[in-house]
Amino acid sequence: MAKPKALVLTGRGLNTDLEMKYAFERAGAEAERILTGDVLSGDADILNYQIFVIPGGFLDGDDIASARVFATQLRRIEDKLRKFIEGDRLVLGICNGFQALVKSGLLPYADFEQLVTLTYNASGKFEDRWVYLAVNERSPCVFTQGTTYLPVRHGEGMFYAPDDILDRLERENLVVARYVGRNGESSPPYPENPNGAMRAVAGICDPSGRVYGMMPHPEAYVHPFLHPRWTRMKAEGSLPREGDGMKIFRNAVEYFR
Repeated sequence: MAKPKALVLTGRGLNTDLEMKYAFERAGAEAERILTGDVLSGDADILNYQIFVIPGGFLDGDDIASARVFATQLRRIEDKLRKFIEGDRLVLGICNGFQALVKSGLLPYADFEQLVTLTYNASGKFEDRWVYLAVNERSPCVFTQGTTYLPVRHGEGMFYAPDDILDRLERENLVVARYVGRNGESSPPYPENPNGAMRAVAGICDPSGRVYGMMPHPEAYVHPFLHPRWTRMKAEGSLPREGDGMKIFRNAVEYFR
């Protein structure tokens, strides 16, 4: 079977595109970095790909608000994005990409109506740390089975939604990942919940499970030696074969097999 093709956006401040491309290729996909302008102009056709990826970074310098400008511009290709999603393809947004997905309305219902947002961290500062995650096994998300420990690095990662919307997301199992304590404790305080996200939400998907956004960075933990305690884990004999982040990319590629 042919390898699925991933389009990884680059340019305008996105800065994890190389890591994202590498992770998808390591998982068995073909991956190509494409400029945001080429996608928005139509010079690059997203319908030639099976996976559309908006990586992390600082789109447009986070001016106005994180990913706000690009999220608005995505509406230029609304029809093509609808066709992309309806064609049994995958969309992944990480950190800045997650912000773009929610502010464009691609999440949570792919209807281009913004219902939720990601805003300034409750700590009032940029957060760069590792976090534990609990994955909702009842979620339809195709990306996330088994992810538990990943890094975050963001200034605007606090998930916010009106209570009725958040209740609906929970009821429909669209809340995919939550921040938890080291031993799995729910609703942890700062810094385990690094941004003060409502109900500790770290990632959500659409009802199909094929559009997914999360604040933690799976592409930053694809090799075991990227773990902050890897030398100790190696000495203890508990070092995994690969980083937890690779599960995201392997699950995506496996979807097309």
